[in-house]
Amino acid sequence: MISVIGRNWEQKKNNKNLIEKLKQDYDFSEILSKLLISRKFDATELSSIDNNLQLNNVFLKNKDFQKSIELLIDTITNNENICILGDYDVDGSAATSLLVRFFESIKQPFTYYIPDREKDGYGASKKLFQKLILRKPKLIIMVDCGSTSNEAVDFLNKNNIKSLIIDHHEINKPFPKANTIINPKKNNGYIEYDYLCATTLVYFLLDFLSKKIKSKINISNFLIYVLLATVCDVMPLRKLNRLIALTSLKNFDINKNIALKELFDLNDKNNKININDLGYLIGPILNAGGRLGKSNYATELLSSNDLNFVNIKCSELMKLNDKRKKIETLIINEIDFKKIENENKKVIIYFNPNMNEGLIGIIAARLKDHFNKPAIVITSSNHLLKGSARSVYNYNIGHAIKNLIEKKIIVSGGGHNMAAGFTLEKDKLKRFEDSILKDFLKKDLIENNNFTYDAEISSLAFNRDFYNEIKKLEPFGVGNPAPTFLFKDLKIIKSTILKNKHISLILKSKTGFSIKSISFNSVNNKVGEYLMNYKKTLNVLGQINENFWNNKITLQLTIRDLIL
Repeated sequence: MISVIGRNWEQKKNNKNLIEKLKQDYDFSEILSKLLISRKFDATELSSIDNNLQLNNVFLKNKDFQKSIELLIDTITNNENICILGDYDVDGSAATSLLVRFFESIKQPFTYYIPDREKDGYGASKKLFQKLILRKPKLIIMVDCGSTSNEAVDFLNKNNIKSLIIDHHEINKPFPKANTIINPKKNNGYIEYDYLCATTLVYFLLDFLSKKIKSKINISNFLIYVLLATVCDVMPLRKLNRLIALTSLKNFDINKNIALKELFDLNDKNNKININDLGYLIGPILNAGGRLGKSNYATELLSSNDLNFVNIKCSELMKLNDKRKKIETLIINEIDFKKIENENKKVIIYFNPNMNEGLIGIIAARLKDHFNKPAIVITSSNHLLKGSARSVYNYNIGHAIKNLIEKKIIVSGGGHNMAAGFTLEKDKLKRFEDSILKDFLKKDLIENNNFTYDAEISSLAFNRDFYNEIKKLEPFGVGNPAPTFLFKDLKIIKSTILKNKHISLILKSKTGFSIKSISFNSVNNKVGEYLMNYKKTLNVLGQINENFWNNKITLQLTIRDLIL
């Protein structure tokens, strides 16, 4: 079925025998069994559906973790000064804040530094360390960065400064000569966990360390930071990440975390915190500082127990986020989407020399979502170019950037499957573009204009009992998307534009059943045009979710696409 925006929708095909076996073995419903089979949940994930599984530290016997523990215990025993270098995104800020809270709890001398996106560039560099060694650290811990910082680590070694890298980005051989490196992508016995973000790795390291030195801090009180970073860094909510999500959401009491509580209060939120709150409310606010020249704000906020300070930082970050939204809208309005569509390149590479470099990642994400293709946005930064990339599930953009570093086409960079950043010399822009397109074509990837929905259901299934069944799959996110259903023969009864970009409406079936619905960011696109003007019946593809409004929880259909 071809939709109004040209997508080809097909129903997922599932093995009926496997569905029946799952129903018998676990006593699951038909729809739940079908959804679990299509997502290929493993045995542990299936066990998590109706049971409370315990979150255990899977790295207690890992050599990289053990070596890192020895390094940290030696540093702590000798009361040596530590400097933490974290990235300026949510993952880097959350990971740094965990270390800050731990070291404060044991009265360990330390400082931390979050690089300024424009002044310092990304990650660990020799130039940055020339500044940080003035703080006289004996150990520098790099979190969410450092995997490609060979020159920077060599500089530390020459100055007799120990180093520990905790990262999840692509890493090249020869590895940096740090004292120890925790990175699943090293393929050193734990590559199966290459889907974990840096904050997760820091969390398990501190859990390990806490048990070793018998510290009093309960690091599990901050497990919500791990989930926050996981969601904001677009890591899959599957396997260990799924268990982390379930555990943190179940146990988290927002009244015991003044930073997140203040953000909720200032945004008039009173629901139990969920994945969408982390990804669409809290994450963008925390990221706003790093995007607009206040890179340390998020770490300061997440590390503080001072209510007055937290209030000030929350207000400042929210103002920065409002500013970010305005700048983003201006940039989006300047982009010629029709031209990009007509060029029809397999990878979108958009160059604007005057763009705010703090927003290139967001713009890349918007282009990726709009065209369902890998998108790279590049802008000028002094005498160089800076780029940010966002990818689709079947193209590892971090690996592509890693290869371009090895070929010396780009100066520096780093990334993972879904996102990457890099620095490029101006005269190599064309060569970069040609190389990325060639790499994409070489992998023989099929341009994905085929979309699947989980099942065709009656409008009568739009009820609390049905929703409670699919809710057992939560939390939804990358790797475990909310189920998409096909509703046939619905008529639009009432459409209202919200905030000049969303459309709220009522859909009614032939039997008279009404479905409250919303279509996000659809004003001025084809879906929005039909929702505002189409008078005949149509077929709707959407996801059932809960809407919290005025202390009331109601079911709502989030529209993804329309078929006439």
